[in-house]
Amino acid sequence: METDYDVIIVGAGAAGLSAAIYTCRAQLNTLVLEQLAPGGQINITAEVENYPGFPDGILGPELSQRMHDQAVRFGANIVTDEVISLELEKPIKVVKGNDNSYSAKAVILTAGGEHNKLEVPGEDEFSGRGVSYCATCDANFFKGQDVVVVGGGDAAIDEGLYLTRIVNSVTVIHRRDQLRASPVLQQRAFETPNMNFVWSHVVREIRGNGNVDRILLENLKDGSLYEHYTDGTFIYVGFHPNSNFALNAVETDSGGHILTDIKMKTNIEGVFAAGDVRQHSFRQLGEAVGDGITAAMSTYEYLSES
Repeated sequence: METDYDVIIVGAGAAGLSAAIYTCRAQLNTLVLEQLAPGGQINITAEVENYPGFPDGILGPELSQRMHDQAVRFGANIVTDEVISLELEKPIKVVKGNDNSYSAKAVILTAGGEHNKLEVPGEDEFSGRGVSYCATCDANFFKGQDVVVVGGGDAAIDEGLYLTRIVNSVTVIHRRDQLRASPVLQQRAFETPNMNFVWSHVVREIRGNGNVDRILLENLKDGSLYEHYTDGTFIYVGFHPNSNFALNAVETDSGGHILTDIKMKTNIEGVFAAGDVRQHSFRQLGEAVGDGITAAMSTYEYLSES
């Protein structure tokens, strides 16, 4: 088969760069396509404290740059282009970008995902400085402090319960007058003494001086506005995988997450997916790295047997 590359990796976050390191070390001609800057979610993480090997933590952008440099050192060709569609059914896979089309014998989908935002003033300004979308990642920065969790679904309550073991108090702010989380999580939340609830309210602005110190709330029942003081704002109003380009090419769940088996294989032969874009991801850096390595090893096995 005559192709441009042995493998094309779509997405240069932690999963994609980890996969590239392994495919290149396996002597596979590797192209990595990234629409923005390499690093993905790591690039917008102020400090990473829970990744093994960095006992003092490391800045997210620095870690992503190291991963990028390591992949390039082993021979990865990293190109900036937004992937718009895939043709995967035949042995030669075609990945179409805005700028060019590329062909390969195998494809690894590692396009990641994004947290839904409140889209209120101050949210972007204080991201990484009191605004977080991951309690597992950032809870220790708020040890002994008072924080709020915005949302009422499983993710909000599950992450909020995690926070209660580390912070002083958690106040859940929900736009409805009852939670949407599963009954088991709701019961656990209501029985947790340092978890409080503010019903029928929405956040209209996130405020602070360098770091978050308060939020502006609106009472949806009477329209009143007032400030609520907090050391941190954890936002859980949904998460969406970056999979629009792949929805008609591989099997996904109702939320657009790509379905894989334990070896990161999709329903299409020679096509793999890893990291936040796949179903059942915990959206953790270490998991993304492991997924990427697994996908790379599975790709090598596939190409060796082809």
